[in-house]
Amino acid sequence: MDYPLPDLDAETPILIAGATASGKSDLAVKIAQVYGGKIINADAFQIYADWQILTARPAVEDMADIPHHLYGHVPWGRPYSVGDWLREITPLLISGPRPIIVGGTGLYFHALTQGLTDIPAIPDDITQAARAGLAAGQITEMLDDLDATTRARIDTLNPRRVQRAWEVQQATGRGLAAWQDETPPPLLPLSQSIALVLDVPKEDLTQRIETRFSKMVANGALDEVAKMAPRWDDSLQVFKAIGAPELYAHLCEELSLPAAIERASIATRQYAKRQRSWFRAKHKDWQWIRPTN
Repeated sequence: MDYPLPDLDAETPILIAGATASGKSDLAVKIAQVYGGKIINADAFQIYADWQILTARPAVEDMADIPHHLYGHVPWGRPYSVGDWLREITPLLISGPRPIIVGGTGLYFHALTQGLTDIPAIPDDITQAARAGLAAGQITEMLDDLDATTRARIDTLNPRRVQRAWEVQQATGRGLAAWQDETPPPLLPLSQSIALVLDVPKEDLTQRIETRFSKMVANGALDEVAKMAPRWDDSLQVFKAIGAPELYAHLCEELSLPAAIERASIATRQYAKRQRSWFRAKHKDWQWIRPTN
């Protein structure tokens, strides 16, 4: 998938956002090869060490030829937040080749270019209580515990967002919205970068998604899930990687493999729809580029 590119230099940081299967990693490699730079991951699932194929991490040969950072470096059981990502990316922004930051996690880009409040770490007992509440279907009760401003600001249909807001409220005694209102300056303002959103037509993206997951399974994604199966815990973020629950259900003999692949493809399309909605709402000031073929 080829994209027309704006004028690029060898110094300005580049941000590449887009839905899953839109060709972000390939474009980042092409830019690095032609214009120079190091590639930095901005995908919340490609950080995990155990998900190489399932999350479509860049090919090993690409990672060997071009410096890649923040890929596959987080153990499966370690909590990891957008704040952790910001702390890890900070030194990469100020040293070495210019950064080419690529991924589909809109919250990472938002925190990088808009700033993120330094909320204190959440105690483990509160995190466990939040997970237990979600597992028990108590999301309505958790929302009731939040202040009105926070409830109005978060995506109340996203359990992860509700969990995060509830944890902050319980741990600090202040609503998430109050913390957000104290946001410090961003690490990388948009004005100091070239920010691109890959805008693949919906029909083309759907076609790519429908063929992609079967290829992942053929290349070993099911084996990756099988290795993780003894550790399975629905409450952990690592096990929410797109396609992982469906393949795990197949391993548990709850789904046939064709049915698991179909459900994973549907989940991927739904995830891409959420990503596109986020980018349309939050990335209006970015440059949107469509593939030429």
